[in-house]
Amino acid sequence: MSRLEGRVAIVTGAGDGIGRAVARAFVREGARVMVAEIHEANGREAADELGDSAHFIATDVGDKADVEAMVAATVDAFGTVDILVNNAWGGGEISRFESKSDELLQHGLRVGFLGPVWAMQATFPVMKAKGWGRVINMCSLNGVNAHIGTTEYNSAKEALRSATRTAAREWAPTGVTANIICPAAKSASFRRVMGQHPELEAAADQGNPMGRIGDPDLDVAPVAVFLASEASRYLTGNTLFVDGGGHINGSAWAPDLDG
Repeated sequence: MSRLEGRVAIVTGAGDGIGRAVARAFVREGARVMVAEIHEANGREAADELGDSAHFIATDVGDKADVEAMVAATVDAFGTVDILVNNAWGGGEISRFESKSDELLQHGLRVGFLGPVWAMQATFPVMKAKGWGRVINMCSLNGVNAHIGTTEYNSAKEALRSATRTAAREWAPTGVTANIICPAAKSASFRRVMGQHPELEAAADQGNPMGRIGDPDLDVAPVAVFLASEASRYLTGNTLFVDGGGHINGSAWAPDLDG
């Protein structure tokens, strides 16, 4: 039997990069997946690729009503929700700490912190009622290692990491686990950053202990499958650094910031 046979998952930001790789891996393992994506073309393309095992819903995770509608639509379409993967991220920029606007900081917190928390709050009653659930939150080495230039992203991801651990502690008796993946992968957001600073991609590969930044399908998605499966039943509140060892000694990430 496939490891996720009969399970229902929501994957936010599933239209590209890590989210799409995770959705693809879940379907291969027998799950049905709600592809939640703000970019309709990407989301529909991903759902079409996954076939009858997937539905698409347009979702802005920075909008609480959208997040609640996403969960309701999943239960409506598939009858339940067993697995929640909070992966979506949008916006942000590389700029100095002192130049970050209130608007940018608030956007980062809504998309990177509040959106996942709203999704956790909305899915928890369904999971608790059946005594089984898996929450997987994608956080980042940017926050752990305090990479420069990305204050709004770092702050949101570290806030989410702390909230996930708190939820894990509170929910432990219910059969619902909550864990974190901090990945290093050539995702959509990675490609956007490297588009602005192309000289950094080779440096990022060379600076990784394994000599490369990971692949979403081959390196990150299998770990998400493990966390979503029965095999992780006694693991909660943990951060898994799926990064080729990049967290061990920090990072030499240092884009040239004007000023």
